[in-house]
Amino acid sequence: MPTNVSDHAKKNNLVGVEFLLELPTTLSKPNKKWQVAFIKIYCSRTLLNCAKHAIPKPGLIHRSLSYTAIDLGNHQDHKEDFKIDHETLNDLVKNKNQEKLDSLGGPNGLVSALKTNTRLGINDEADEIQRRRTTFGSNTYTRPPSKSLLHFVIEAFKDLTILILLGCATLSLGFGIKEHGLKEGWYDGGSIFVAVFLVVAVSAVSNFRQNRQFDKLSKVSSNIKIDVVRSGRRQEISIFDIVVGDIVCLNIGDQVPADGVFVEGHSLHVDESSMTGESDHLEVSLTGNTFLFSGTKIADGFGKMAVTSVGMNTAWGQMMSHISRDTNEQTPLQSRLDKLTSSIGKVGLLVAFLVLVVLLVRYFTGSTKDESGNREYNGKKTKSDEIVNAVVEMVAAAVTIIVVAIPEGLPLAVTLTLAYSMKRMMKDQAMVRKLSACETMGSATTICTDKTGTLTLNQMKVTDFWFGLESGKASSSSLSMKVVELFHQGVAMNTTGSVFKGDSGSEYEFSGSPTEKAILSWAVEELKM
Repeated sequence: MPTNVSDHAKKNNLVGVEFLLELPTTLSKPNKKWQVAFIKIYCSRTLLNCAKHAIPKPGLIHRSLSYTAIDLGNHQDHKEDFKIDHETLNDLVKNKNQEKLDSLGGPNGLVSALKTNTRLGINDEADEIQRRRTTFGSNTYTRPPSKSLLHFVIEAFKDLTILILLGCATLSLGFGIKEHGLKEGWYDGGSIFVAVFLVVAVSAVSNFRQNRQFDKLSKVSSNIKIDVVRSGRRQEISIFDIVVGDIVCLNIGDQVPADGVFVEGHSLHVDESSMTGESDHLEVSLTGNTFLFSGTKIADGFGKMAVTSVGMNTAWGQMMSHISRDTNEQTPLQSRLDKLTSSIGKVGLLVAFLVLVVLLVRYFTGSTKDESGNREYNGKKTKSDEIVNAVVEMVAAAVTIIVVAIPEGLPLAVTLTLAYSMKRMMKDQAMVRKLSACETMGSATTICTDKTGTLTLNQMKVTDFWFGLESGKASSSSLSMKVVELFHQGVAMNTTGSVFKGDSGSEYEFSGSPTEKAILSWAVEELKM
């Protein structure tokens, strides 16, 4: 400030500016803009007034002017830091740390520390959601990378039948070229290699395509809708959009979308068998256990929870990161084929060995003769090259027996049949992840499925109601106003659902369980509640 401005004036000006900078936290965005604009005008006038008093008088020497910098930016970002860090939140639910929760003031104190509200929830503005997502993480899980085509090719080569056929093809190719030359000796071994290539190609490509389609399907199926309260409005959002501080509404059959603490509700029982293996349902209340784990199911009752951990920070996310979902269990058909191939291979090897022994004994005892009728083996008179060629021919004969014994067309026939079955099932809107699953499903005798939401739309509607012993259709035309008013009170006071209507032209939004939504819809649309 200039030197000729009194200290008292400086103090009053700065106090006034500091008072104006204390913006209320409840102001909306337009009001905040007007407040900041007023501050700028006020400061500009104050500085201008100071400058008028700072005009130097003739003959006086003044020191250089000093200034006070005022930051007119958003001061709220620094004042609204959360009172609890995400490490404490993760430990709170994962270890069921009741002492830590009590030190925070219980569920209500935790809600306050997370800057949320049990009734209104968090602010629905995009900036607020992004700030929480940046601070505490998003509600997504780390997925293993998709398997490449090379992985399925290697997996196909691990089949026992394929390995035996490759060994036989190599031997047959080598001895065939040795005995008949390259021009004609590659036929038997080359045909086996072609059969193996077809089996591996069909199996690997089919499994690779189905695995990619299954990955896309799993992303869609895991994107379930969750009821949350934001800005006082109960609304459905994706499970991936949940952030720490959200107030989640839980009903019978719902999946708990993240770790959290119970803040409100009645008779809430949770099935934690997916986490602990215990089949007994656990009661959750404000006076007892208040902790809820991601991945568990609501077995009974209703309630609200404040989200404390999301994504990989939850107990479910940490547990799934240590579990491999790949299984090497064989299907019944694969087991039978491996057993058959192994048995045929053992018998073929035994017969080939016996034939080889007999041929060697007959050759070295002089029992075999050439085309001229002379003995092939004459002791020391026989050249070593002739002995080697004769032994190679005997081994080739034994290998031929093994090759003939192994059914190289069996894996190809099975693979083509399963691929055809997969395409047939795809036309019936049935997704198949692995070729072998077609054979497994063919052995199924009973299929258990969830009817609600799977075979039906899970949307209920009131069609009839009773007044005393009289029944009527779902309209209020035949009822007196007093009876209709009693219906209004009964529906409104005996529900945990809610009704929301935005603009005048928008439709009503009903939330709650399917039964509650049906009764609320009937009361609002038919009884004009």
